[in-house]
Amino acid sequence: MSTSQQLATWCAGLTVAAIPAEVRALIPLRVMDTVGLILVGADTKAGAAARAYALDQGGAAQSTLARGGVKVPPAMAALVHGTCAHCRDFDDTFMDSVVHPGSVVVSTALAVAEASNASNDDFIAAVTAGYEIAARLGAVAGRRFHAHALHATGVIGPIAAAVTAGRLLRLNSEQFTSAMGLSASMSGGLMAFIVDGGWSKWLHGGWAAHGGIVAAELAARGFVGPAHSLDGGHDLYTALLQGEPVDRARITAALGNQWRGATAEFKYYPCAHVIQPYIDAVLSIVTEHDLRANDVAAVECAIAPWAAAIVCEPRAAKLRFNTELEAIASLPYQLAVAITERGVGLSALTQAMRSRADLPALAGRITHRNDPALGKNFDGAVTLRTTSGKTFERRATTPSLNPAKLADKYRAGVGPLNRQADEHVDRLLGDTGWRSAAAILDSA
Repeated sequence: MSTSQQLATWCAGLTVAAIPAEVRALIPLRVMDTVGLILVGADTKAGAAARAYALDQGGAAQSTLARGGVKVPPAMAALVHGTCAHCRDFDDTFMDSVVHPGSVVVSTALAVAEASNASNDDFIAAVTAGYEIAARLGAVAGRRFHAHALHATGVIGPIAAAVTAGRLLRLNSEQFTSAMGLSASMSGGLMAFIVDGGWSKWLHGGWAAHGGIVAAELAARGFVGPAHSLDGGHDLYTALLQGEPVDRARITAALGNQWRGATAEFKYYPCAHVIQPYIDAVLSIVTEHDLRANDVAAVECAIAPWAAAIVCEPRAAKLRFNTELEAIASLPYQLAVAITERGVGLSALTQAMRSRADLPALAGRITHRNDPALGKNFDGAVTLRTTSGKTFERRATTPSLNPAKLADKYRAGVGPLNRQADEHVDRLLGDTGWRSAAAILDSA
């Protein structure tokens, strides 16, 4: 069997009983996080544009569209919600591949589950399958898609979405194979947004969700896709990694025994994930020693070269914060906000914050040092020197799962938009299915 056929057989036969309890327990957290990001993203210009586009297309009223009590075809709802969920760069991440699964998988699952009136068990299995396939397909490429100027979420996302939708549509193994084969031809996503802050990065999440649903729905109707979209010499990896070697056996190794989808890390700050450990490290120093911005003479961050290329280089560009994407992907800016504000929230992306006169000078005192020994995860180190001559050092490490902090993230983001944010948290964490999420999106 081809790699796709092996994955398809597993996805078609996946049951909730086979999923470990600790993996199932992550589903309400994933849904809560993504619903919150959808609602926050829907309040942006990008979200509004995507929503207006979906409404203009018409079609069957099957899946709830956030902010207004309107229903659209599932592929359209997923297009909007995937874009909204990704447009604050606040969604979860696989550290080894930098794929953002939640904005794609959960948006897909919510749309298709509602349209098909799926059971809670099918919803859980679908989300689990989507995360698992995203993790495995991304891991064998590592961070090489980014090295080839491709956004990994745009590459892996359509296949993960096809698997998610396929499980909810109860495709058989042959149909799953076709859905994966068709969706692989939808993979792409240029990193061109890095140059000028264009919104294509955010569209990649929504387009992946949309494409995966289209692929699954076509496969359900008998449209045949290639069985060798992941191997065979004319496949995804051969094409997009330009012939670089890929250990495809790792994709299916221990499938059903090792649950790699559970390794996606949540974000607690709206910025590139590689910046997050440095924010925690800096905050621990300034709060412990009660330091203010004018107390900080210099901050040096030891960082992996691959990560530095995203958030530190070229330096002149990272000292500009004219666009939201520039702010999201600037280590100096994010740390300057953290020091000044004693935290980093969605306000860091606003024009008001980005145009503050005091931040450029502080950001200019924040530098980096490439360390090739780093980079297994998003690890690093921070050295902060004060104007009085004291030096403080901290390791920068990825934080452990913190459900209470995730709930606070939801409240902080949705609270200013909806007075029922506290009630939302209780409902979403108490529901292992999709119905509470759909009701909240409908009424928000």
